[in-house]
Amino acid sequence: MAVELISNQEFDEKVLKTEKTVLIDFFATWCGPCQMMAPVVEQIAREHPEYQVYKVDTDQEPELAKAFQVMSIPTIVVMKDGQVKSKAVGVQSASELLSMLEQAS
Repeated sequence: MAVELISNQEFDEKVLKTEKTVLIDFFATWCGPCQMMAPVVEQIAREHPEYQVYKVDTDQEPELAKAFQVMSIPTIVVMKDGQVKSKAVGVQSASELLSMLEQAS
């Protein structure tokens, strides 16, 4: 599956109501470390369809960034059953992201 950009309006329907474990990448287009994370996040989405993967542009969706207390980007949030299970700030490896996802599932 492809990584989907998600807005505040779609959040409840797509994230809170899914049965899948969800990975959310909070990013900004101008952020160098975020650009480094993009292929890693895309790899997870492509290779692991059992997870739902979204990106949130913090410049376009400041309400979501505030709701998740995103102070630095990139920030990765893993959710299951509408609850935050883990959160990581900064560039993460694919294995670190998979570990977060597996622990939440």
